[in-house]
Amino acid sequence: MADLHGGHLIARQLKKEGVQHLFTLSGGHISPTYDGCVKEGIGVVDFRHEQAAVHAAEGWAKVTGKPGVAAITAGPGVTDGVTGIVSALQSGAPCIVIGGKSPLAQWGMGNLQEIDHLDFLRPITKYSAMVAQTARLPEYISIAFRHAIAGRPGPSFLEVPIDVIMGSAAEEKVWWPKQDRATGRTQADPDEVRRAADLLANAERPVVMAGSAIWFDQAWDALRATIETLNAPVYLNSMARGAIPADHPLFFAFSRGQALSQADVVLVIGAPFDFRLRFGRPPRFHPDVKVIQVDVDETLIAKNRDIEVGLVGDVNSVLTQLVNELETGRDRRGGDAWIELLRGIEGQTRKADEAVMNSDQNPIHPYRLCKEIRDFIDRDATVIGDGGDVVTTAARILDIYKPGHWLDPGGLGCLGVGTGYAIAAKLARPQEQVLIVNGDGSFGLNGFEFETMVRHKLPVVSIIGNDGAWGENKRPQMQRYGHTVAQELSQSVRYDKIVEAMGGYGEMVTEAKEIRPALERAFASGVPACINVITDPNIGFAHSGAAAH
Repeated sequence: MADLHGGHLIARQLKKEGVQHLFTLSGGHISPTYDGCVKEGIGVVDFRHEQAAVHAAEGWAKVTGKPGVAAITAGPGVTDGVTGIVSALQSGAPCIVIGGKSPLAQWGMGNLQEIDHLDFLRPITKYSAMVAQTARLPEYISIAFRHAIAGRPGPSFLEVPIDVIMGSAAEEKVWWPKQDRATGRTQADPDEVRRAADLLANAERPVVMAGSAIWFDQAWDALRATIETLNAPVYLNSMARGAIPADHPLFFAFSRGQALSQADVVLVIGAPFDFRLRFGRPPRFHPDVKVIQVDVDETLIAKNRDIEVGLVGDVNSVLTQLVNELETGRDRRGGDAWIELLRGIEGQTRKADEAVMNSDQNPIHPYRLCKEIRDFIDRDATVIGDGGDVVTTAARILDIYKPGHWLDPGGLGCLGVGTGYAIAAKLARPQEQVLIVNGDGSFGLNGFEFETMVRHKLPVVSIIGNDGAWGENKRPQMQRYGHTVAQELSQSVRYDKIVEAMGGYGEMVTEAKEIRPALERAFASGVPACINVITDPNIGFAHSGAAAH
């Protein structure tokens, strides 16, 4: 048996955990990890900014359901990655971030990039620790994974000093964890499940609202069984989009406000009562509505509002319990009249949108842009929204048919996620289309990662809704103060030429009829591509209604 250096110990344990790719930016404090990955057959994907590398780890979790892993160097490497770590925490995405650290033997002497990372990372991770012994690196990797996937998923951070990662340990003396975590799924209290089933069976106007836990708990089949058993409308946000295909007869998107304000019973599954649900309070929710909430995290139950029943457990297991209980002879009051009422509202809204979706105006109407995207992309395309208004409109118009095939900035509202997410998605789904719907503002944050895509031969396409502004802020700024200081960008910026200069394909579009041909050329190019679409700067992307995401 040979001695293995710390980077090799890390990589071997990552391999045991099923890791296929390490997302990183080159750094001396973590360089032994790269050698370990080469020896263990783990792909190293090197980025231009640590934020994007951590977003890729988060994105890997979002498209595979398994933890993604990023390695970032000490000091500014870790601080650059903080935004990605917070994004993973907010979105409930399991990922492991390995950070470098100045040598323990010289700690406190003012070494290069010497910062105590743990003080500011503990509040934004599920688990943070420093590894002080080389031989214990595999053990700590195992612990970090266990914390990342337990309960509501999230990020773990391991700080590894350079003298620890450069050290070595005898392979036979290292503990390589194997049977190191529970595999069962938790179920809800059966009495509470019966209470919930009684309420739902007696509801005349039931509504199901589902969020990201549907994806991370692999509960899309159980969700479908739930809504079909109840004959209830379902509304989806964030990572739940696609859990019920957009053409399912019980899938709804445009009538959410009316449905929640009129429902007598609402089943909320893995979706927090945050700003997207107006904190679960009137007027968004009817004052007398009875709420049943399902979540794996007990601390999220009844956050921001009272509930009738709280069901705590793995979402897939809890919904299976609920369906089984509903099928034990209960008569259900909800019926087709409620569904038809909401379908009528949906039809009216879609009809109102049709005129602008088919507009030939110049500059291009943003609804026409998203309609052309909708009509072009494959049914199994992975779509990533990265922006403000443009994401709101894309979520409203684009149809998603498969679980885990829509990613957006989530509750943190973090711009710049698109390139990291897209790189992870293309690695996970090399045969499927991967499209970023960008704002011109958001493209500027991590757009240089198109060079990363070129180096790694990942043909992702970005289509930019270029309105020459931070549009989501420009309009309220003008309305409140009469000026747009700090809200203006320039529509003359050739984002397409920037991508071309990095080795990709670029094209600018100024007429609506050219959007689809440009999409065809971009995807056919076989290289990372950018379509820069000049849209009307005087029209907000979400002008005609609330966000569907």
